[in-house]
Amino acid sequence: MESTVASGKRPGYGQLLRTAGAWTFLLPGFAARQPFAMLTIGIVLLVQHTTGSYGSAGAVAAVTGVAMALFAPQSGKLADRYGQRAVLVPGVLVHTASGAALTVLALTGAPLWALFVAAVPTGASVPQVGPMVRARWAARLQGSPLMSTAAAFESVTDEFTFVVGPVLATALCTGIHPAAGLIAESALTLAGGLLFAAQRRTQPDHGLSLTDARTKRVSALSVPGVRVLAVAFLGIGSVFGGMQVSLTAFTQEIGQPGMNGLLYGLFAAGNMLAGVAVGAIAWRTGPRRRLVLGYTGLTLAASLLWTAHSVVLLGALGLVVGLFIAPALITGYTLVDSLVPATARTEAFTWLTGAVALGQAAAVTVAGQLADEYGASAGFAVPLAGTALALITLVALRSRLAPRASGRVAARGIGHRVPVTVD
Repeated sequence: MESTVASGKRPGYGQLLRTAGAWTFLLPGFAARQPFAMLTIGIVLLVQHTTGSYGSAGAVAAVTGVAMALFAPQSGKLADRYGQRAVLVPGVLVHTASGAALTVLALTGAPLWALFVAAVPTGASVPQVGPMVRARWAARLQGSPLMSTAAAFESVTDEFTFVVGPVLATALCTGIHPAAGLIAESALTLAGGLLFAAQRRTQPDHGLSLTDARTKRVSALSVPGVRVLAVAFLGIGSVFGGMQVSLTAFTQEIGQPGMNGLLYGLFAAGNMLAGVAVGAIAWRTGPRRRLVLGYTGLTLAASLLWTAHSVVLLGALGLVVGLFIAPALITGYTLVDSLVPATARTEAFTWLTGAVALGQAAAVTVAGQLADEYGASAGFAVPLAGTALALITLVALRSRLAPRASGRVAARGIGHRVPVTVD
């Protein structure tokens, strides 16, 4: 598909939002993925209310997160092969039913193992609307410099979702009923998901509609660059999970638990501000170099978190860490366009999203244990360790993030021509 944007113009959000057909999937896409940010907190508040244990509540939420991380790439692969609608419609129905089952089991005092069982399909069926929206942008903007702007726009949208979603779920659970947050999450997923699935005109072509039989055999994970990006996104997930737990522990240690929202808000604000800036800049440096430089900055910023012993200093450091998160996410998603064939992009995006979720689930567990044993400062070692290990991998394997000079992506021995960006 030809780019819908005239070449030679400086990329910008106004130009991006004038892309033909964009609003038909942006608005329902935002509605459909808003519940994603409500799921974890909705489960925690409901299960804690019914069991009296934050440990049990966190365990059920963690099972949901791991199930999503493991099954999301398979959902993306099926969407690339059969089309987004074919995967999304049954997915939202399963998610709504399993979410309802989890709610009923919790309210009726079912044993913990039953909640774990219900949590698996609830997490596994989380609709991957964010990756699907990114795949639609990629289809509309093939070969356009606006791809980086679109990635930035999606990052800002994700951050806004994760600011609004938990607040909405908490208000419903505390102001109406402990189950209200999870019920609202299921209802919004059903309505938003079906509305998004109905937007067929902007749905990317899928594998079975293409005549090149060789393309069907390409898996996103068979592209070496996608595996490198997945490791980088695991590190980013460790920042999200480590910050959530450690900030909570820190504010409790100093006797000001109400400051937790403010501190995490500063972290999210840094992420959003950086996302807006990245999308507005006409970059002269290639995405591979930007990712390495940005990730280095993220690791350095994360390395200072454990030294903070005041609200002011921790708020400032959290803001700085957030400023480096968005560029890394945006650049990683942008690289997918040049690394992965069009028929595997949704799968690639879901691998990256799943990597963030898996890194977050692991970080929550480890940081929580460290904070319990050694204090909140020890929990901040998790973002440092996660980003440092990912940075080492990224630097060592950065050559795999660039397509071959011939402009072909190697995936299971199959060549697929894509535009090349030299950095």
